[in-house]
Amino acid sequence: MMGAALLMAVGRAMAQQPRSGLRDRLQAALDSMQRVNRFPGATFSAVLPGGEQITLATGIADSSGMVSMKPSSRMLAGSIGKTFFAAAVLSLAEQGRIRLDDPISRYLGSEPWFHRLPNSGTITIRMLMNHTSGIEEYYGLGDFMDRLKAEPYRHWDPVGLFSYVFDRKPLFEAGQGWGYSDTNYLILGYLIEKQTGKSMYDLAKTYALKPNSLKQTEPSLKTRFTGLATGYSRANGPFPYSGAMVKAGRLVFSPEFEWTGGGFVSGSADLARWAKAYYALETAGPELREEMRAGIRAATGRDHQYGLGVQIRPGKNGLTYGHSGWFPGYVSDCMYDPSTDLAVAIQFNTDNGHQLKQSTETYLKQLSDVIAAFL
Repeated sequence: MMGAALLMAVGRAMAQQPRSGLRDRLQAALDSMQRVNRFPGATFSAVLPGGEQITLATGIADSSGMVSMKPSSRMLAGSIGKTFFAAAVLSLAEQGRIRLDDPISRYLGSEPWFHRLPNSGTITIRMLMNHTSGIEEYYGLGDFMDRLKAEPYRHWDPVGLFSYVFDRKPLFEAGQGWGYSDTNYLILGYLIEKQTGKSMYDLAKTYALKPNSLKQTEPSLKTRFTGLATGYSRANGPFPYSGAMVKAGRLVFSPEFEWTGGGFVSGSADLARWAKAYYALETAGPELREEMRAGIRAATGRDHQYGLGVQIRPGKNGLTYGHSGWFPGYVSDCMYDPSTDLAVAIQFNTDNGHQLKQSTETYLKQLSDVIAAFL
């Protein structure tokens, strides 16, 4: 018995040694990326085949006090939030409460503003989810940025946001092109709340956050968050704010307006687990999961596609599934590779492309290569 126990202990030690070496190798790679490119900081997490998770950090979370980034540090996750809401919509479709190919006029046609939406009579729920509606991005239109600058903590209602696209020409006929737009998900959120009588955040909690124990993730409906890294936004960006996005512990403007276009604070550990969980969404059946993963050509990168709330990108052994996100001062990305059963996520507390020097997708692929050498 003693011999058998000793052999088991040696076996466990030998199995743990490569994992320990992997953590060190990943930390060295992440530190090197930060040192060479000089971005403020980043967190990275990987869920390995079998379920073991490694979460790391590099650089600083706040330059004013030279506060080190921690693996548990959180950031605004930007458009990755669409995946949480998409999970809720797919779950409702599985229950028969909505149908993806229903025209949105079935749910919104009685709204006094409905016919002012571009392509209002031909858009379906599916088109909102995969950005084929022909509706453009709202926040670059009209006086939105001026109002956001003048009233940084203003409360925005959804109709007030997507009203910026009223009476405008569509980008293309519904279903005949692809154009990424938060506006699609704002209209989708409004539709689902009207249909269910429940808030989109409650639905996201029910179908995404709670079942997957995503405890780092919470709605971005306030301006102070525990463990939030300070984001640094580049000058001359699309939003009227630059430099530190957190001052005296408070965001310099309210993120509430993002709503179903994004709408969450999260951490890399949660995002990595979620990338895998969304791919295998348990509250949707196999047919709906296949529809979710059925992509159309997207203009986000070479050979990229977009499904129902999911970016589909080429990997070494096939397609990967996930989503990237941007919010002033922060960029995030997560992806799952079903060919290797590897899920990875990364967050940076800067949106300055000159510092990052490469896409978030490239960072994930490089760190995935480090992992592949150990698997």
